[in-house]
Amino acid sequence: MSSDPAPDPTSGPRPRRRLSREERRRQLLDVAWRLIREEGTQALTLGRLAERAGIAKPVVYDHFDTRAGLLAVLYQAFDARQTALMDAALRQSEPTLPGRAGVIASSYVDCVLLQGREIPDVIAALAGSPELETIKRAYQLAFIEKCRSVLAPFAGAHAITAAGLWAMLGAADALSHAAAIGEITAVQAKDELFETIVAMVGRSAGRGGAAG
Repeated sequence: MSSDPAPDPTSGPRPRRRLSREERRRQLLDVAWRLIREEGTQALTLGRLAERAGIAKPVVYDHFDTRAGLLAVLYQAFDARQTALMDAALRQSEPTLPGRAGVIASSYVDCVLLQGREIPDVIAALAGSPELETIKRAYQLAFIEKCRSVLAPFAGAHAITAAGLWAMLGAADALSHAAAIGEITAVQAKDELFETIVAMVGRSAGRGGAAG
């Protein structure tokens, strides 16, 4: 009679668990961000993404029909994080102009820095396609309207101008990008954006006072 021990059913390699569709999508987005960070947006193709993720190309194409579609999803994911971060901070902030302006400045810069240097590359890539540019503009308009609503109570009788809000957004993008690539510090970016927002609202309030 053999005295060999019975085989241990728990020993040896286990089969890899099949990812759910949502888990696979999150994995692909994580790999896409890493690919952009390491090689730039020009290297981001669906075929390269499949290679880096270690899966077959049809799986990637099942999630993202085109490279443009992938870029759109990456930008939408970034915007969702930015919106959630700002909304949470606004709920906890002081209902004053410095309180609201501080939240807008800090959350915008923080979200860009949290994503890293790759987000400016994605935003730049969006400008290369009319379809993607339309998506980016829709999110920009939503952000501007949110800022207009948050800051309106401090602007006096006159509404904050669209020109002022677009200038604020341009400053937010430029300052965040500069902080992301190390040209300035995060604190400098936030402070300058804060001053830009306060000055913009102050000009609106001043017009209201002059009219009165």
